[in-house]
Amino acid sequence: MPPSPHHIRATAEAYLNRHPGERQLLDPLFAALAGTPDPAHRKTFPAHVTCSAIVLDATDRVLHIHHNATGKFLAPGGHPEPDDQDLVHAAVRELSEEAGIPHYAVTPLPGFETVPLDIDVHDIDANPAKGEPAHQHIDFRFVFRLTAQRPVTLQTEEVSGYHWRPFGETASPTVRAKLALLPRPARP
Repeated sequence: MPPSPHHIRATAEAYLNRHPGERQLLDPLFAALAGTPDPAHRKTFPAHVTCSAIVLDATDRVLHIHHNATGKFLAPGGHPEPDDQDLVHAAVRELSEEAGIPHYAVTPLPGFETVPLDIDVHDIDANPAKGEPAHQHIDFRFVFRLTAQRPVTLQTEEVSGYHWRPFGETASPTVRAKLALLPRPARP
């Protein structure tokens, strides 16, 4: 069963407990939750939920993959699927599909097991080939630590490259700002 509206709302409210000043930014999410039975379905317009995995390696570099659809280097992520039990699992599944990093090779950062590091609302252009009007993605971005060295194996149908960036060069300004606030682990 895909993530329920109740789960999505509870996850957003937990996030807003940490970032109360962002409530207005999430108006499209609350409108989607009020107006549709399935705000996580990719054909829900004008806005629907997506999930991303912000992955940090042992030196705090952030994984970025080149998404063919956008032509941009972003975190692995995408739309929840019917078998995703919650938003975190959707992010981890997308990480595994797009970058070949399995669920057992990452662990959520302490305090972020069920709460996203960031929620971003961004515009998506119309795609007439898919019958999709211009719409918005409400991206729940969960943060993980890579716990086992794993080679990145790309799903070439959707992605075509990757690199690890220092967290200060993370593509998303909101993720970059929130990563900068996290305590850095002690280095020997």
